[in-house]
Amino acid sequence: MALQWFRVPKDIVFGEGSLSYLAELRGKRATLVTGGSSMKKYGFLDQARAHLNKAGMEVDIIDGVEPNPSIETVVNGGKKLASFAPDWIVAIGGGSALDAAKIMWVYYEYPETKFQDLVEFKFPKLRTKAKFIAIPSTSGTASEITAFSVITDHSNHIKYPLVSYEITPDIAILDPLLPAKMPPHITANTGMDVMAHAVEAYVSTNATSYTDPLALEAIRLVFRQLPVAYREPTNMRARGDMHNASTIAGMAFTNASLGIVHSLAHKIGGEFGVSHGLANAILMPYIVEYNRRETQKYSQIEAQLGINNLADTLRDLNRKVGIPLHFREVTEVKISEEGFAEALERMSKNAFADPCTLTNPRPTSPGDIREIYQAAF
Repeated sequence: MALQWFRVPKDIVFGEGSLSYLAELRGKRATLVTGGSSMKKYGFLDQARAHLNKAGMEVDIIDGVEPNPSIETVVNGGKKLASFAPDWIVAIGGGSALDAAKIMWVYYEYPETKFQDLVEFKFPKLRTKAKFIAIPSTSGTASEITAFSVITDHSNHIKYPLVSYEITPDIAILDPLLPAKMPPHITANTGMDVMAHAVEAYVSTNATSYTDPLALEAIRLVFRQLPVAYREPTNMRARGDMHNASTIAGMAFTNASLGIVHSLAHKIGGEFGVSHGLANAILMPYIVEYNRRETQKYSQIEAQLGINNLADTLRDLNRKVGIPLHFREVTEVKISEEGFAEALERMSKNAFADPCTLTNPRPTSPGDIREIYQAAF
C-alpha cells in the first residue's frame, strides 16, 4: 500500500484581529506580496507593514499581481525578492496574490527553475532562504492552506495547477475582517469555490478518514452561511464561518485532491477569463449528476444535510447568491456561441489532461467532458 500524508501549515492563526500576529515574528526582512489596490484601499497593507515593523523587520512590497497571475509575473517576482533577500514572504490578498507569491518563492530560492518542471510537479526543496505566510482576503481559494498554486500561460490560454507540499505555507492567518470588505458578487463566487473544494474532496478517489469530516463540515457551513454573508456583508459570524470553511475545505482538498469540476473550470477560465469560483459554481451541478453513478458519497452528503438532491440544491444556492446556471448568461465576460464552439475541442482535451481529472470518482474522456461543457454553456 502506498504511503499517504495529511499535511497543512504548522500554525493556523484565526479570529478577528489575528493580523496582529505578524508583530510576533522574528526576522530581519519581510516582503509583502499583494494584488490590486483593495488591501491598500482598506488599510490592511499598512496594518501588515506596521506589525512587521513592530517585529523589527525592514519591509518591501511587491504589488500589482493580476487576477490570473502569469509565468512572467512569478519569474519577475522571484527577481524582486532576490534583490531584497527577505527572511519572510508574506502574501496578503486574494487567491491570485497567494498563488503567485508561492511560485515567486520558488524562483527566489532557485532562479534557474524551469516552469515546465513545476508543471510536472518537480519542485525543489524550499525554505533555504525564507519562510512563507499566507493571509487571505477572500473566503474561497484556500491557497493559505494548500500545496496548490494556479499560474496562467497567457500565450497558450492555459491555467496550470501546480502542486507540491513544498509550497504549503508555514503559517496561515485567518482574519475575518479582511473578507468583510468583499462585494457581494465576490462573496458569492469565492463561497461557491469553497463548496466545490469541499464536495470534490469528499468524493475524490484519494479521500480518507482524515479528509472526509473536514469536507462535510465545510459543506455544512457554506450551505448555512454563504447566503447570510452575501446578504449581510458585515455579519461577522457569517464571515468568520465562511473564512474558516474555506480553510477547512482547503485542508481536505490539499490532501485528497479534486475532480473534473476544477479540471473544466481551469480550462474555461484560461480560455475566456471566467473567474474561477464562478466557473466552479456553474459546472458543479452538471458534474454531480455525471459522477453520480460511480459513487455513493453524494447520497451521504444529502443524508448529512437532510436534502433530496445535491445538484438541485446547488442550483438553488447559486440562484440565492446571484450566480447564473449557464455560461451563456455570464456577464463578467462575454462568451459568444462562436467563440465557445471554436474553443470547445481544445478545452475538452486540456481539461481531460488536467491533474485534477486523475482523482475524479468517475473515469471520464474528452468526449464526455465536451458534453458537460455544452450542457453548462
